[in-house]
Amino acid sequence: MEHITLLLGIVIITALVFDFTNGFHDTANAMATTISTGALKPKTAVAMSAVLNLVGAFMSVEVAKTISKGLVNEEGIQPEVIFAALVGAILWNLVTWLVGLPSSSSHALMGGLIGAAVASAGMGAVNGSVVVTKVLIPAIAAPLVAGFAAYLATKVTYKVGNGMGKKTSAKGYRAGQIASASLVSLAHGTNDAQKTMGIITLALVAGGAIAPGSNPPVWVIVSAGLAIAMGTYLGGWRIIRTMGSGLTDLQPQQGFAAQTSAASVILASSSLGFSLSTTHACSGAVMGSGLGRKGGVVRWSTASRMFIAWGLTLPAAALVAAGAELVMRVGDVGVAAVTVFLVGSCVAIWVISRRQVVDHTNVNEVASLDAEEPAGAVTTAMAAVAVPPTAAAGSTAAVTDDELRATIPASATATPAAPAAAV
Repeated sequence: MEHITLLLGIVIITALVFDFTNGFHDTANAMATTISTGALKPKTAVAMSAVLNLVGAFMSVEVAKTISKGLVNEEGIQPEVIFAALVGAILWNLVTWLVGLPSSSSHALMGGLIGAAVASAGMGAVNGSVVVTKVLIPAIAAPLVAGFAAYLATKVTYKVGNGMGKKTSAKGYRAGQIASASLVSLAHGTNDAQKTMGIITLALVAGGAIAPGSNPPVWVIVSAGLAIAMGTYLGGWRIIRTMGSGLTDLQPQQGFAAQTSAASVILASSSLGFSLSTTHACSGAVMGSGLGRKGGVVRWSTASRMFIAWGLTLPAAALVAAGAELVMRVGDVGVAAVTVFLVGSCVAIWVISRRQVVDHTNVNEVASLDAEEPAGAVTTAMAAVAVPPTAAAGSTAAVTDDELRATIPASATATPAAPAAAV
């Protein structure tokens, strides 16, 4: 193993802590829909996801190269800068986990790295073209592409399943969900575990332990894969609840369509070296599948809070990281102060989370979510003019009373006697 100084060792341990938080923060990406539709039991789902995350970590190092060689200039970057970047990323992960919002661990890491690098060496330390082409553009494109793909896939799955009985169709798609969830987990390992590999490799270069331009050492790949797998097994139950039930009410057909679409986008980005947010891709796919089912809705109040979190991720992590880098300029005392601040903040967030525990026993409860969110203008207008189901009894487009009760808030109809499919 390369020569590791005390400071470099602290940075590596902190990077693995970030990888661990990345694991439980992003478990929802692979398993939220599978858990919410009952395709797998919660603990079984996260265990399977953990194993496949570990396998995926060994499949490619293209994203790791983007982080370690492309995002910032290696020359002049010190281990303190990497440590500051990780502080910003970890704290953002924990804050968004506490409030149950699926934000991007990837963007938190990159925002922290950009903020710390700029504070340390100025704007010239960041490769702007890489930020635009491999970070910002994929951030915008991923949810749109995955969402549109999931919308179309949902339409197709329901059309294909029209000739089957409802129970037979649901059973088949639950099996398909397990396969597609496995694919998402594998894709997550090929993308997100590599980000920690890249940051550790960058720290090793900054500390003089390996030569600039080196690929991640084998021990880095193994440790990063194990850390994200352990985090995944613990399960980020708060975010699983939001992704599985908070954005839309999912049926097995939608879950299958969403996961397959998201996995395709993630795997394609990994092969191209794009540091894609799996959260953006999976969240976009869930919303697309919600819109793709007749009578399906998306809870836009929850989605709006999620979009705000996405927009704040890069700048928030960058500001915290820049502040930490400035504090550490005073020397060892500064490093100690930042370490104490990080540990203290993590403990405080954990204590606050214990006030309302969310785990595998209550992850599918939706009492605290916007399950009865007032209908928006579009939903209300469509409900007012739509043909009542009783008038379309002979039509294949008619929906059941159970579907209506699951998708239309009470305020969406003018009278209880005329329910209509919400859009």
